[in-house]
Amino acid sequence: MAGARAGVFGALTKDHRDQLMSLAREVSFETGERVFDEGGKADRFWIIHTGTVALDLHVPGRRAAVVETLGAGKMLGWSWFVAPRRWHLGAEASSPARAYEFDAEAVRELCQKDPALDHVLCSYVAGVIADRLRAARVWLLGLYAPYGAGDVS
Repeated sequence: MAGARAGVFGALTKDHRDQLMSLAREVSFETGERVFDEGGKADRFWIIHTGTVALDLHVPGRRAAVVETLGAGKMLGWSWFVAPRRWHLGAEASSPARAYEFDAEAVRELCQKDPALDHVLCSYVAGVIADRLRAARVWLLGLYAPYGAGDVS
């Protein structure tokens, strides 16, 4: 594969990386800028180049709860990959951030033409989903463990 590169770029061959990057558009987000909101249409994703973006969960009557913070090399957004293609979390830049933005439909079309690329991206996105699930579980444990831990002796 791709040697020492991290993230999705490390999972791709040079040819696949070039194909994917042909669809990229550079974008930037200012600190505090919303990237997307929970429940919104998930029609794109980003690979963070610099800075950080916080993933948050809407909590009625309270401020959104940050479940994870993503930095350079991380994929922001996986909901574009799975129907109904609605954001499962929200995202906000927690520092100035630059990212490569990808139109999800264009990436899906590229994957239909190249089964090897489709397989690598499917495997990578499945790993991202697993990581986000793990982070959410750790966050929930931190929130509820002091109250529900019981006597461990």
